[in-house]
Amino acid sequence: MSSGVPTPRRQGSQIDSPGVRTPRRQGSQYETGGVRTPRRQGSMYEYNKPIKPLEPPNVLDHYIGIDVGTGSARACIIDEAGDIKALAAEDIKLWKPEVGYYEQSTTDIWHCICQCVRRVVGEAAIDPDSIKGIGFDATCSLAVFHTDTDEPVTVTGPDFWNDGEDRNVILWLDHRPEEETDKINATNHKLLKYVGGKMSIEMEIPKALWLKNNMPPELFEKCKFYDLTDALTHLATGNEVRSFCSTVCKQGYVPVGVEGSEKGWQEDFFEEIGLGDLAQDNFKRMGGVHGVNGKYASAGDHIGGLCRTAALQLGLPVGIPVGSGVIDAYAGWVGTVGAKVKLTGDELNPDQPHNDVSQAFSRLAAVAGTSTCHLAMSRNPVFVPGVWGPYRDVVLPEFWMAEGGQSATGELLRHVLDIHPAYSETLALARAEDKHIYDFMNSHLEYMREQRGAPTISYMARHYFFYGDFWGNRSPISDASMRGAMIGIDSDKSTDNMAMWYYATMEFIAMQTRQIIEQMNKAGHQISSIFMSGSQCQNPILMDLISTICQMPVLIPRYVHAAVVHGAAMLGAKAASHAWALSVPGAESETLWSIMDRMSKTGRVVEPGRNKKEKALFDAKYEVFLELCNSQQAFRSKVDKAVDSWEVEAPSAE
Repeated sequence: MSSGVPTPRRQGSQIDSPGVRTPRRQGSQYETGGVRTPRRQGSMYEYNKPIKPLEPPNVLDHYIGIDVGTGSARACIIDEAGDIKALAAEDIKLWKPEVGYYEQSTTDIWHCICQCVRRVVGEAAIDPDSIKGIGFDATCSLAVFHTDTDEPVTVTGPDFWNDGEDRNVILWLDHRPEEETDKINATNHKLLKYVGGKMSIEMEIPKALWLKNNMPPELFEKCKFYDLTDALTHLATGNEVRSFCSTVCKQGYVPVGVEGSEKGWQEDFFEEIGLGDLAQDNFKRMGGVHGVNGKYASAGDHIGGLCRTAALQLGLPVGIPVGSGVIDAYAGWVGTVGAKVKLTGDELNPDQPHNDVSQAFSRLAAVAGTSTCHLAMSRNPVFVPGVWGPYRDVVLPEFWMAEGGQSATGELLRHVLDIHPAYSETLALARAEDKHIYDFMNSHLEYMREQRGAPTISYMARHYFFYGDFWGNRSPISDASMRGAMIGIDSDKSTDNMAMWYYATMEFIAMQTRQIIEQMNKAGHQISSIFMSGSQCQNPILMDLISTICQMPVLIPRYVHAAVVHGAAMLGAKAASHAWALSVPGAESETLWSIMDRMSKTGRVVEPGRNKKEKALFDAKYEVFLELCNSQQAFRSKVDKAVDSWEVEAPSAE
């Protein structure tokens, strides 16, 4: 295959155009064993409706953004003004071979990307030659390929046999490497300082170590590793360029010059945790050493042209500049924090122009999907316990990013409703009114308030104390053993009770957001506004809760569903500008911030509620929330001490 691009296997699939698969479907799932994330119906999740062209209609250059989330791949086309011309999505497969194990396939993902790109080019009715750049983002998942053949290597144990599905991606959500994560954090290596003090189980080095501990040695020594975003740019260009965003944020890479780092990768760290073989040949299997046998780039920097094979599969011209990718949450930052909004002097730096890059320092980007990532930029490094980073160069060169997060928010809301006894009955009521379940719940809460004569919905839920770290805590305490709890539960199995559970869950999401922001500001950040993106933006009660509980404005972007893929398209614009500058002696490319400022759209503002009595209620419940968090850790410690001397047999390996 030309340009060194792996040929995706297409066993059990059908080809209706060069390199693009039409998946066989049966109802809402593939006929194979892959678990799919079904498209949700109703007003909140209509991802696939093409966005009509906006003014100006005569802009000639276009850019493609490609976003791979947990459940779907998406593509959009924007024009030079940043207006979205077309948007498409395709569900991707997800396998769950065991509890806590989540796997995907770059072959399947790439096929879905090809379908989306072909669809948006057709719907936008543009000349493919007008497409000047492509940008990628994806979840921070680990992708594995063979060093000799560049083919996907399956990550499914215990025999690691490829069943034809090329399951070579361990998803970020996968929690299989618990022991490996503990071993890594026990080293107290200095690089852990730059991931919030502890390496999360969601990061990629613990997953690589799990593969080392479980794969046949002869197979592991033939594996090379990519963050999913870098795997996609590899498929697009055929080269081995890695992104600072992926390697610094999720693989323990420390930029040269930071903390005495000389190669970026830390050899002593890899040796100490048992991955010394990955340090061989100057870390060739991890992407190499910059300037020696590898290349690393900041967000959107031109890393190569679209290779012939990928161009054929995508239906695009060969050679289109491809930008260095980012993790999906960081594309959300790119797509939101430059939004045109009216803020007061409390949220803006009065000493700088309103569009100056320094204005971003006070803006927290909250990218809310299955989980929520909280991103903040600073001119100098700010160390926050339990918050990942600070990371240099990952988006804008020489600036630092910090990443807090909640392991489950959208998934938490879905789960809490799903386990309630009234779920099936309530879902039928929502469908009867042709409403999404969340829209129905919001309306029902207001109906309950009126029926009960309550002053606010929060008053009805005043004695529900819910703590929702069902999947562990990412920030700010970074404790994977944290779990959920509820005080106030009773025997009620009605829709009314389900509505209270739902509201208490949203209240928890807002309370934990406040906790994360307080920790970040205490450490030195200056966050005074929240720029949201993702489907949760359409939930007015949740947005009001976050704004009021955090006591700061929440900014909602124009492209609520498309902020992340819109940010990826801006990376395509950056790639085009950078490629042009490289071809013209003495020329300078447009900065990514300038592109964000130019292409970002006007958003709307949700202001904090002004009900002083409700604020007092939320402040009181916030104290309870903190106590629930601290008490759970204290209770677990007390019980662990009591059983410390017990002898427990290890489970049999059958």
